[in-house]
Amino acid sequence: MAKKFPANPSHPERICWGCDLYCPAKALACGNGADRTMHPLELFGEDWDSFENRLDKPLEKAHQP
Repeated sequence: MAKKFPANPSHPERICWGCDLYCPAKALACGNGADRTMHPLELFGEDWDSFENRLDKPLEKAHQP
């Protein structure tokens, strides 16, 4: 079972968020030359988990007579 993904970790920059291992940023177990995956908090801000309200709505199909 996968670990629960933390919504607002205190120091997201210290951990790689790319898989369920959550390795320290300087000791990645994913492989040689692996890069750290950033937490969505670092990419999108503190309200990253509420993007659903900000996404554009799909265009409705034009009504054809």
